[in-house]
Amino acid sequence: MKKLILLIVGIVIIGSLSELKAQSDNDGWVKIAEKTVSFKNDRDKITPYGAERNVSKIKIKCIQGTVKLKHVYVKMEDGTEKTFDSKGIGVLNKGMTSFAFDLPGKSKLTHIELEYDSAGNMLITKRAKVEILGKKRKSDKDK
Repeated sequence: MKKLILLIVGIVIIGSLSELKAQSDNDGWVKIAEKTVSFKNDRDKITPYGAERNVSKIKIKCIQGTVKLKHVYVKMEDGTEKTFDSKGIGVLNKGMTSFAFDLPGKSKLTHIELEYDSAGNMLITKRAKVEILGKKRKSDKDK
C-alpha cells in the first residue's frame, strides 16, 4: 500500500514539474504576428498586431514545414534599425524556436523583415508557417 501511495505521489510531482516547465518556457512570451512563407528564397515584411508592439525581445517559431532563416531585420518606432545574422539560428523545423533577439532602444516595434529559404514538406503543405513571439517590455512600474 505504501508503494502505491509513493508511486501516485511521484507521478503527481513529475506531472506538476513538467507543467511548470511548460509554463516557464512561455513565461512572458506572446504571439505578435504570424506569417505563411512560400517554398523559395524570399524576404517578407511582417507588421505586428497593434497592442503587441511594445516588446523588448522577439523570437521566431516554426509551426509548419521547415524554414532556414538568413537574416532578421527589425525597425522601431523611433527609426532605429537592427539586423540579426543567421548565426546560431539555422534551420527551424516544425515546433522549433530561434534564440531570442534583443531589440534596440525602448520604442515600439514597427515591423520585422525575415529573409529565409523555405523547404521541406513541399508536396504536402505547399508553404511553411512561422509565428513571431515577443517578450513584453517591463515598464518602470513593474521593476
